[in-house]
This record gives sequence, structure tokens and C-alpha cells, in this order.
Amino acid sequence: MGKKGDLSNFERGMVVGARRAGLSISQSAQLLGFSRTTISRVYKEWCAKGKTSSMRQSCGRKCLVDARGQRRMGRLIQADRRATLAEITTCYNRDMQQSICEATTCTTLRRMGYNSRRPHRVPLISTTNRKKRLQVARPHQNWTVEDWKNVAWSDVSRFLLRHSNGRVRIWRKQNENMDPSCLVTTVQAGGGGVMVWGMFSWHILGPLVPIGHRLNATAYLRIVSDHVHPFMTTMYPSSDGYFQQDNAPCHKARIISNWFLEHDNEFTVLKWPPQSPDLNPIEHLWDVVERELRALDVHPTNLHQLQDAILSIWANISKECFQHLVESMPRRIKAVLKAKGGQTLY
Repeated sequence: MGKKGDLSNFERGMVVGARRAGLSISQSAQLLGFSRTTISRVYKEWCAKGKTSSMRQSCGRKCLVDARGQRRMGRLIQADRRATLAEITTCYNRDMQQSICEATTCTTLRRMGYNSRRPHRVPLISTTNRKKRLQVARPHQNWTVEDWKNVAWSDVSRFLLRHSNGRVRIWRKQNENMDPSCLVTTVQAGGGGVMVWGMFSWHILGPLVPIGHRLNATAYLRIVSDHVHPFMTTMYPSSDGYFQQDNAPCHKARIISNWFLEHDNEFTVLKWPPQSPDLNPIEHLWDVVERELRALDVHPTNLHQLQDAILSIWANISKECFQHLVESMPRRIKAVLKAKGGQTLY
């Protein structure tokens, strides 16, 4: 039984070579494993046209967008990444002898490797902040994982009682638009939320402190004296620890700066650039907590239940999880340097 599908150029050359060597059609078919019809057809094509390449690739309707058209379409995409299919098709058809439809545009873009995706959300980084990010990244580009193990990371996050599920699609008939089962209810400000402050290092997961209303300098001073200080002195008794905090206004208050100056012989406050959540691994721990909250079988119905759920999830984060985040710091620093202070994938 012969092979299915078209023959490659090499296989066609074998057929021609066998026939020219004096083998019959039957002998060639038995030797190469092709059917007698295939042997006969390939040899006749070679005798008539002197070619062994397949002609089937030229069969079918000619593609409306050739290589030059693909380059033109690629330039349109590079000029406006947010352009819709209709806008791309309209711009492409200008000054073109043969116009195309949106379906052809979609097919061509997919063939070129383009797909419609949601853009990544990243903080806006000004030119000044780019320089500040580089000023912090360059001195730490040679830090190893062992060096980053001496850093304690901290941050504040807020978790809403009712979070958005994004765009939701349902199945309904035309007259069922106000049916209760076809509605998605919304609450202002997400129905309230819980704000927490947390810290951790490579060695251990630190405390998670609920914050009542807003974090001002006075409230932050209590956190620093009641939680940061005992954590740093216990984990780094040799005074070789670094404490990381972002540039929130309460972190730069005079009473906070004075407190850190009084305790600078016990640990060092790590200089930190603005607009740099990609450099703080605790951001990924907030994502872990958020995902676990969404995955709960029974969702919290009030703020007290939400706070208890957050504290429970935080306490059960695995050691491998936060250690892996600290171990990514050398790669994060390299990514900032490669982006020249700009946004990274972290």
C-alpha cells in the first residue's frame, strides 16, 4: 500500500533515480514503498517538465495578502497597537488595488503571529524615576541570593470584600435582560475592604498587621516599633540586616526618619526607588492571598470574616513560595538594568 500525502522533493528524486537506473515501475514501487501509480506519475512529470518539485503547493486560491502586504500590515500594527480589525482593514485598503475584508485581516494577522491580548498593567515610570531605579539597581547588580537573604521586605495592601470578576458573559434570551439570574450586582467601593501591612524575609514569614482606617505616620511608627524592630533584631542579631520600605508619605515622615536614625546601629534601611513594585517580591505574596480568597468555597460576607480569611491565608503560605521570590531578586535587578530603568515583566 502506497504512502498517503504528497511526496517530498527528496522522495521524488529517489523515484526518478530508480527509473533512470533501469528499474521497472513495479520494481521501483517495491523498492521505495510507493504505489505504481505514484511512480508512474512522478516519472512522467520529470520527463515532461524536468522537475522533481511538487506543484501542489501552487494549487488553490492565491493569497490576497502577499509578503509585501504582510509587511505593510505589520507596519500598521507597530504604529497603533490598539487599532481594531476594522481600523486595520480600512487603513490597509487605502491606495490598494484589491481590497480585503476583516476576516482576511484576522487570518493574515494570525498567520503573522499576532493575537489580540489584554495589555499588561504596569506603573507609569517617569524619566526621573527611571534614573532613580538605575541608581538603586546598579549598586546591587552583583548581589547574590545570599546577600538578598539579609533583606526584610514590607508593604501595605488592601483586599476588597466584593472584588470584580472582570467581564462576565451569560446565556439569555432577548426578553430576559432584567431577569435576576441574568444580572450582576455591584457595590460602591467594593463593599469595603481590609488594609493590612506585612513583612517577610527569606528566613521566615513575618507578621501581618490589620490597619484600622488609614496608615499615617503615627500608626506606622507603632508598626515599626512593635513589629519591625523585634523582627529585625531577632532575625539579624549581628546588625547585618536591611529593612525595605517604599516611598509612601508616612514612611518619609520626620518622626519615622528620626526613629530609624536612633536604631541605625541595629539594621539599615534599604534605599528604595519610587514606582518599583516589580522589585518588591512581597507584591507576589499579595497576589497569592488574592487568589486564595477568590478560591474559597465560602466567601466572606463581612469585613471581620474577610480579615480572618486573610490572616489565615497569610499564615499558611509555604516557605518554598516566599523563598523562591527572594531568590528571584538577582534576575529582577538584571531586568531593570536591561530595561534601562523601565518596566519589567515582574
